This record gives sequence, structure tokens and C-alpha cells, in this order.
Amino acid sequence: MQFDEVVYRIRIAAGGGLLKKKTKSEERVILKGISGMVLPGEMLAMLGPSGSGKTTLLTALGGRLGGHLAGSITYNGKPFSNAMKRNTGFVTQDDVLYPHLTVTETLVYTALLRLPRTLSKGEKAEHAEAVIAQLGLSRCRNSIIGGPFLRGVSGGERKRVSIGQEMLINPSLLFLDEPTSGLDSTTAQKIVSTLWELANGGRTVVMTIHQPSSRLFYMFHKVLLLSEGNPLYFGKGAAVLDYFSSVGFAPSVAMNPADFLLDLANGVATAESNEDQAAIKQSLVNAYKTQLSAAVKSELDVDSSLHTPTNDRKLKRWSNTWLDQFSVLFRRGIKERKHESFSTIKIVQVLVVAILTGLLWWQSPVDHLQDQVGLFFFYSGFWGFYPLFQAIFTFPQERMMLSKERASGMYRLSSYFMALTLGDLPMELVLPTVFYAITYWMAGLKHTAGAFFSGLFVLLYSVLCSQGLGLAIGAAVMDQKSATTLGSVIMLTFLLASGYYVQHVPAFIAWIKYISISQYTFKLLLSSQYESDQIYRCGTNQTCFVRDFPSIKTVGIGGRGSIVAVLAMAVMLVLYRLIAYVALMRVGVTRN
Repeated sequence: MQFDEVVYRIRIAAGGGLLKKKTKSEERVILKGISGMVLPGEMLAMLGPSGSGKTTLLTALGGRLGGHLAGSITYNGKPFSNAMKRNTGFVTQDDVLYPHLTVTETLVYTALLRLPRTLSKGEKAEHAEAVIAQLGLSRCRNSIIGGPFLRGVSGGERKRVSIGQEMLINPSLLFLDEPTSGLDSTTAQKIVSTLWELANGGRTVVMTIHQPSSRLFYMFHKVLLLSEGNPLYFGKGAAVLDYFSSVGFAPSVAMNPADFLLDLANGVATAESNEDQAAIKQSLVNAYKTQLSAAVKSELDVDSSLHTPTNDRKLKRWSNTWLDQFSVLFRRGIKERKHESFSTIKIVQVLVVAILTGLLWWQSPVDHLQDQVGLFFFYSGFWGFYPLFQAIFTFPQERMMLSKERASGMYRLSSYFMALTLGDLPMELVLPTVFYAITYWMAGLKHTAGAFFSGLFVLLYSVLCSQGLGLAIGAAVMDQKSATTLGSVIMLTFLLASGYYVQHVPAFIAWIKYISISQYTFKLLLSSQYESDQIYRCGTNQTCFVRDFPSIKTVGIGGRGSIVAVLAMAVMLVLYRLIAYVALMRVGVTRN
């Protein structure tokens, strides 16, 4: 891999607000002409203080950085391509893993998605087992990954699982962003030793690392030192101290070379130095340009015999078929999300509300029509909000995983979206079914199978529509707080316009009811329980038609109105999910 004069610029948006004067947008240069080369069998470590551009450069070299990127980055003499993506592993600093899956399940599912379709499921599982053994994960193979609030494997084991996911494809080029971050020195030593063995096996390993110990430092074949986006050194790790001594910067005491390099990158020459830090940094930048830059450029002129030809035409874009991807993602999604969908707190919440509702409406007679109408409105409100907020968090929580896996070319966005949508159906419909069954019989509603099942169908239909709206809001906003606020406003608007609270809505705002899930749900629930010519006792010796009851008359029951409601909700069912899918494509979680 070669990179020559890599420059990266970003434009910082103008600031300001209602009370602040807006400032002009400005362009900032993050990487300032960085060059280098790393060969098979070598491990390159990129060092520098926070904000020096290490992660940005690594992301650029891994083919995952868009924007104003200039310069040349080649792999075997060619630019980044689908062929390179299949032979490149990228381990992010944060271990993005599903917490409820075991180590074995995590690697097996990854193998099923990333390894080519020419291998059988059994052979892919064998590859996963081999990686588990290679990375020393056999002891924790059946332990769950865990998370911030769920006890699982240790930090070092979690990092090795992340590396193992990339090792499954037997990458010729492996990128790692801070693989030792947050680990103790012994665990960090094990991780880097594993990477050193991989490099010695003929792979190319490139990593960023913040402050390695001296033992780790001497494992690096090559070192790249950055300061504020400028290269200060590129070359063999063993020669770094000699170079800086030759330009007038030598450690005054015996110390870890990595610590000394970080001091220089921060503009600190010696512990007792009072020199201007900016002047020291500029001196080091000038020294690199005059003494090292030409040598690095000449090294880039490598003999073409080192280049391994790749035939992109023979390589299909996807490792597996759409159906295979859907099948694996469907099974993985159910196994992971069932813990959240059927968590104890959610089950208790729904059961408590159901029992309380049943007691409040206990054996409500049809003559108390206002009470029964209120129950159906409560159905439409509660099961409008509940699935909406469950769905709103789906994509914001999944975004990092989706970005990571899509950037690796693991699956199509459509297969992921369909697997998530269909996989959630059984889990999302169980709790409202239980809720409805409890409250229906406790409230003493119509004792016929037709009324019961038609009402249940309407409720589940409403749940699916509200879930779709939640998915659309979550995908479009991708911020949990903002999405929750927007979802609350929209659902409250639907409830207010549904005809229960206000029966004489002004014409200029009455159009809201035509896009209200709550209004259609309320109408269909009433139609499932009452008939247009049904009567009830509205006075001491007086009867009235149900259709003339104020709350019912506003929305209407039966007839063409019910057909329109069913069709309108069908449109919403499809439209909201389509919006969610398009939003996922627009927010930048896809890269191919």
C-alpha cells in the first residue's frame, strides 16, 4: 500500500443563531501532504497526540473517507475497489458488537455474511472456529459479548472478537484504530503480539496507537509520527531515535521512545525546555521536508514486481445472494432483539396497564356508551404511542453497526431492512395481543368471535402503522432526543384531530384527520363493536341509535368510511417504511 501527498480538507459550517451573529464558514486542513508505503509482512504504527489526524488518515487509507481528499492512495498499484474491499479488514476503535450474542454466534454470523457463497454453511462455521482458536478465544466462546449494563467478556476479549470478524476473510491488509485503547499493558501486549504474528504471516497491518509501551514500540516495523496533520517522521521504528538525534532532538534521559515522540509532536523538546512549542513543531516539520521527504518519495518508486494483479471483473459485488443475506440477518436479528422486546420491564408494564384498564372498565354495559367509546379511544392512543417509541430508537441504536457492516460490503441495505421489518413483527404483535385479550373480556365487550377478532386485527394493524411511523422518524432524524420530541408532537396531533376530544374542528385544520393513524384506528375499533342501526338506552325510557352518539357521529362507523380507513392505513403501512428506507440511504450509512 502506497500513499503520496495525502491532503484532507473539511469545511466548518457557519455558526450563529437567533441571538448570535453568524460567522463565515471556514476550511480547515486536517492532513497536510502525508506520504509513505507499507509492504506485506510489515506493521505500520501511526503515532501522535489527540487531534493529530491519525484516525482520519487511517480512515482515508481504508477507503472509508469521503469529502475533499486529495493525493494518491494505491493498493498493489491500483485505487481502492470492490476487490480490495474483500481483502481489507478494518477494526474501529469502538467495538461495535451485539451485546446478547455469544462470541461464537458473533463470529459465525459474520462468517455466514462475509465469506463467499462457494463455501457451505458448515465450512463457514469451521472458519469461525479456526479464528476463535487462533485468537485465543476458546475459553470464552460461549460467553455473551455484553455491554455497558450487561456483564460479558473482558475488554481484551471484546477487542479480539472485533479483530476476529475481520480475520474471517483472511485479509491481506488489516487496519486497526487504537486497538489497545482502554486495555491494561498485559492485554495490550497480547493484542499487538497477535497482530505482529499476523504481519509475519505475510499480511500488511496498519494501526493507530496513542501511547504504546516500549515493548510494543519495538514490535513496529515502521512508524509514522504526526503533529497537527503534518508528518514528522516516516521510516523504520528502530531508526527513529537516531533520526531525531541527527536533527538536534535527543532524549535527555533513558525513556520510552513512544513517550519521547509524543513530546516532540506536542512541541516539547525536553522536560526542562522552555522553548516555544510552535517553533519546535515547525522546526520538526521543516526537518522532515528537507531530510526525509525525498527519501520517502524515492521509496514509493517500488518495483512493479511487488504488485499483485487483481481481476475486478471476476469478483461479484456481493459475497452472498439476497436471500442468504436476509436469512442470516433475520435469524441474527431475532436472537438479538428478543431480549429487548420481551424484557421483564416491558412485559410488566403492559400487564399492569392491561389489568388496571380492565378494572377501570370492568364489565362496562353498552348503555354506558361513553365509557366504552373512551376505552376504544384509549386503545388507539396507547397502542399509537407505545410501538412508535419502541421503533423510534431502532435505527439510531443500530446506526453504528449498520455503518460498520455496510462499509465492509457485508450485505445489501434492502436485505437488512426487510430482515429487521419482518423479524420484528412476531415480537411487536405479541404484547398488544395479550393486552387486548385481557382488557376485552374484563371490560365485558361484545361476546362474539367476530367482534373480538376484528377488533384485534384493527389494533395490530394500528401497531404496524405506528411502528412504521417510528421507523421513519428514527431513520430521518437519527437522534434519539430529537426523534422522541418529533414523534410525540406528531402522535399528539393525530390524537387531537381524531374526533374524540374536539367534535367541531375548524375547516382550515380539519385536514389533519385524513393523515391521522389514531382517527382511522378509532373509527375501525368502533365499527368492530357496533353496527350503524344498533340502539342503546340514552335515557330513563328512551333509546337512541349508536351512530348518533356525538363521539361516534363525528368519525362515523361502518360503510364506505371503514373501507377508506383500511386503505388509508395500508398506504401508511407501506409509505412510512419506504420513507425509513430512503432516509437510511440519505443519512450516509451506506457506502456502496
